[in-house]
Amino acid sequence: MNFFLGIIFKSCIIKKVIFVDNNLINNNVAIENTINVEDKLRSDMYSFIANLIRTEPNIKLINSIKNLEGDDSPIGKSIKLLTKLSTNLPINEIHDEYVRLFIGVGRGELLPYSSYYLTGFLNDKPLSRLKDDMGLMGIVRKENVKEPEDHISSLFDIMSGMIVGSFDKIFSLKEQSDFFEKHINPWAHLLMLDIETSKSAVFYVPVGTIGKEFIQIERDVFRMGNPG
Repeated sequence: MNFFLGIIFKSCIIKKVIFVDNNLINNNVAIENTINVEDKLRSDMYSFIANLIRTEPNIKLINSIKNLEGDDSPIGKSIKLLTKLSTNLPINEIHDEYVRLFIGVGRGELLPYSSYYLTGFLNDKPLSRLKDDMGLMGIVRKENVKEPEDHISSLFDIMSGMIVGSFDKIFSLKEQSDFFEKHINPWAHLLMLDIETSKSAVFYVPVGTIGKEFIQIERDVFRMGNPG
């Protein structure tokens, strides 16, 4: 776990980057006090990326990004660029970019759902399998949320909550790995690459890079935690 800490902590992705409530019912935040620093950093990074892709970034999120610092790692360099863009771009331009990428007229350039990336269709079998697993885990989507559960932000919310015990229990590294391998690893890196390379993206280019690099770090974390 020190590998992860060395990469993320230097990039200053800390607890303070959680600005927006997630889309899931949080049953137990008190248990978070028992989580080690490395796992809190992992949870916070999931929340950070989820908040950037969930909806148009609000002014509180943008202002908080301005205070982040990065090192010379791929994530750190992307943090530096994101900080610069947060300072230089008007918030209405960031909002317009988000709409082009994820909403559009009829649909956005990108559809950040596992069903779409894995089958080419929305609301397909990957969503059904996810709902089944969420039911077994006791995780429920908030009533006021309209997005399907297989939106990347919801999946990252689940990972964040599993790590810090937001759903009545702290899930083991094996349980986290199983969920990651089943619902995130097969496709999320492709979404992040699409965000990173989109010709419509400016602000979201480093967001895609951060997401792509973080997914690789998580792969390494799970591989080290589950040898063989």
